[in-house]
Amino acid sequence: MAIILGIESSCDESAAALIGSDRSILAHRLAGQEDAHRPYGGVVPEIAARAHVQVLTPLIEAALNDAGLTLDDVDAVAATAGPGLIGGVMVGLVTAKALAMAAGKPLIAVNHLEGHALSPRLADSSLEFPYLLLLVSGGHCQILRVDGVGQYRRLATTIDDAAGEAFDKTAKILGLGYPGGPRVEALAKTGDARAVPLPRPLLGSAEPHFSFAGLKSAVLRAAQSGNYRPEDIAASFQAAVVDCLIDRLEKAIAQGGPASHLVVAGGVAANGAIRSALEALAARHDMGFVAPPLWLCTDNAAMIGWAGAERFALGLTDPLDIAARPRWPLDPAAEAARGAGVKA
Repeated sequence: MAIILGIESSCDESAAALIGSDRSILAHRLAGQEDAHRPYGGVVPEIAARAHVQVLTPLIEAALNDAGLTLDDVDAVAATAGPGLIGGVMVGLVTAKALAMAAGKPLIAVNHLEGHALSPRLADSSLEFPYLLLLVSGGHCQILRVDGVGQYRRLATTIDDAAGEAFDKTAKILGLGYPGGPRVEALAKTGDARAVPLPRPLLGSAEPHFSFAGLKSAVLRAAQSGNYRPEDIAASFQAAVVDCLIDRLEKAIAQGGPASHLVVAGGVAANGAIRSALEALAARHDMGFVAPPLWLCTDNAAMIGWAGAERFALGLTDPLDIAARPRWPLDPAAEAARGAGVKA
């Protein structure tokens, strides 16, 4: 069994994990930064990078101690090399390079999105390629066909904002605080999803892409009007997001070719209403449905270690001079979506 040290630092979570190639999670340590960013209502890149510097080395040491291992017992060091907040990405990648060089171990530079894309295979050993993936997080909203490690065909992306960003902005508009997604979901449970007439951008359009900027603006107008209860706005917003995701996935299923499973990954995959709607969609199309455990949906080092294990098994390692990347699409050959820009 190969043992991979995984390191994650792409946003506001510092994490380290020891993952076995047999899918065993030997150790996992994570340090969040919610208290540091809460006064600002969102992640401040400079604060995030400084926090990674302070806690990452102790987290790695703690993870090794938890597993009863030393660096000599590790077969490779895997770290997020992008995409993400470049300061944090650099902290994690440079740390991984130093450990790999000092111990004479191979380095594996992991695409953070690939970590999410492969995390369902860590949770479910029966999940085989190919599968259809909804990758939905604070910075990304994509539908991909996953044919293998490093083999991704992007079927859809957001042309403006990601669904997770829309959740966070809605939370800020409603004064719910940070992190926004779980708070919007909790408030939505007490509201009427039909009370506020909100748009469903691109619903029914021929292209399978997403758009959430207009929905955010509509939420702001509804809140400023004073005509609606906050819980009704939250419930109506969440329902609109669900409708958009399902409509776009219907289009992608028709265009993407056969796949046995519908898989969801990324931080927004922790939302219960979204999970339920996706599971029902998969059933309608006679597809299996796989969603990682909630803790594997948000940023973590286990998924980075597992992506590293998958790549290591194929002999895929990286040179020590590989650079950190703020943007790193899983499908570089994908045709640019209208207005997608950096979200592609």
